[in-house]
Amino acid sequence: MLRLDPEVYEALEKWAADEFRSVNGQLEWIIDAKLKEHRRTPGKSSRSGSEPVKNKEII
Repeated sequence: MLRLDPEVYEALEKWAADEFRSVNGQLEWIIDAKLKEHRRTPGKSSRSGSEPVKNKEII
């Protein structure tokens, strides 16, 4: 569960709609972009043979 200020959620919802994404898809896109920007993408560590975790649900 993610708690957001209602005004922030509305802004996120509009942004997502403008880019033909769901709110969830928009959040994933934002998080992925920031992880790449800060070189923290999953599977890019020094561990050999590690695969990125896909569709991991956070509760």
